[in-house]
Amino acid sequence: MESFENLLARWPLEARENSSASAEMVTDVLHRTDGQNLSPDDFLVLLSPAAEKMLEEIAQKAHELTLRNFGRAVSIFTPLYISDVCTNHCRYCGFNANNRQKRRHLSVDEAVAEARAIAEQGFQHILLLTGDAPKLSSPQYIADVVRRIKPHFASIGIEVYSLTEEEYKLLIEAGVDSMTMFQETYNPELYAWLHPKGPKSNYAFRLGAPARAASAGMRSIGLGALLGLEAFERDAFASGLHAWWLMRKFPGVEVSVSIPRICPHEGDFDVTNGVNDRKFVQYVIALRCFLPRAGITCSSRESAFMRDHLVPLGVTRVSAGVSTAVGGRATEDLHNPGQFEISDHRSLEDMMADLAKNGYQAVLKDWEDPLA
Repeated sequence: MESFENLLARWPLEARENSSASAEMVTDVLHRTDGQNLSPDDFLVLLSPAAEKMLEEIAQKAHELTLRNFGRAVSIFTPLYISDVCTNHCRYCGFNANNRQKRRHLSVDEAVAEARAIAEQGFQHILLLTGDAPKLSSPQYIADVVRRIKPHFASIGIEVYSLTEEEYKLLIEAGVDSMTMFQETYNPELYAWLHPKGPKSNYAFRLGAPARAASAGMRSIGLGALLGLEAFERDAFASGLHAWWLMRKFPGVEVSVSIPRICPHEGDFDVTNGVNDRKFVQYVIALRCFLPRAGITCSSRESAFMRDHLVPLGVTRVSAGVSTAVGGRATEDLHNPGQFEISDHRSLEDMMADLAKNGYQAVLKDWEDPLA
């Protein structure tokens, strides 16, 4: 099977916009969602301007597919930032090494204290995050944290810098079962401009991280683009294509797509490709029709109103009780601004209650490590 980088290169950027699609083509794609798997070309049709005029019809189909494949279950997780020290100079990120803000790197004991405070709230799924500073937040450091907190959680995921296959194996052996890797943008020229300095500037190495993690034995892989950096159709299509490729390359791995829109943060970055709510909804329902069995994750970047309305349309995983700053739950809070501003501040209890009110079941524990 060809590499994803080669597959992506075979789709000219101009073709991804697919402005020539018609209403008849959209209707044909929707009719075929029940009988066969859709192709990347079909996904393009669902992302087209013609499809934007038919959101109600596509939303109904997305709702049907979500109920058929996931029922009314929605998984809940929470992030734990254990370090915001970063050596990258990403133009859009609050962790940018040029931003003069207070930084903090938790010791293993401090990270354990923070994780225990999270576990006491009832969370069973936790996501560990760090900045990109491998000498400080090394794979061994992350593994040490994981081993200490593993008894408190059913599932531990990571959202850290790109690792080698051997480094992913180290973390899997320590107890990590899922990883999330945002490519940010799939346009290599734009990527180079957005990441002028630091280890993250290596586009190809980051692009290959999900496949390396899957090869290492990772149970669950999440990916996505940061919507708003590039024209909507281009990164929306590439994210879905990446998930489609992974699901065929690694059929035993759970694959999900995260759908973050860029948020305000420390520093100065002009968002020139902002994604409005209508396009955002179109992306979610197009993803669900194209990838009916893939997870879709919506973070607290989005408002409570938006997240509640996206669940019936395809979202299967949400966060709660979120802080994007390091520390503050059980250890000293240095009042740093965090990686970005969140919009949904609901606690776990509030999130569970709102899901139940809307007819959905909150799932705190949907997997158990058989070796634990």
